[in-house]
Amino acid sequence: MIITRVFVFVFALFAMSAFAAPDAPWGRGQAIEKEYSKQKVVYDVAVGSVAALTSVLDRASFLSQLNGADPFDSKIVIVLHGNEIPFFAIKNFAKYKALMERAQSLSVGGVIEFRMCRVAARGHGFQPEDIHGFVTLVPMADAEIIALQQAGFAYMR
Repeated sequence: MIITRVFVFVFALFAMSAFAAPDAPWGRGQAIEKEYSKQKVVYDVAVGSVAALTSVLDRASFLSQLNGADPFDSKIVIVLHGNEIPFFAIKNFAKYKALMERAQSLSVGGVIEFRMCRVAARGHGFQPEDIHGFVTLVPMADAEIIALQQAGFAYMR
């Protein structure tokens, strides 16, 4: 019995290695097609560069598309509370115009929403009236993220 199991195991290893290429000993990955819908997600965002925020916007946009961009079925909330806050300041619009136009355009359909920590904004020297109008300021990012998770939102960083 044990000899049979060992033989089967060794045969399986030999069979797998016979089909594996030297540069890909475990074979090659396979893509599957899958549909997603009715997802609620909160992105916890504290980044310090345009590239990092652009990556978050790209991911949120793609997730929205995978979910059919339906505001009745899915919701993505991006909670801002780090060094990206100055990007959203009206006084910095000329410097971050393309980035802000992209962020605002994502909020138009109602699927993606931007919320900013008022405490963190204040720490950067900004009041609510200093921030672009497509952003809602909430009392505290941590409390907002927790409340969204309690409401069934999946957490993404």
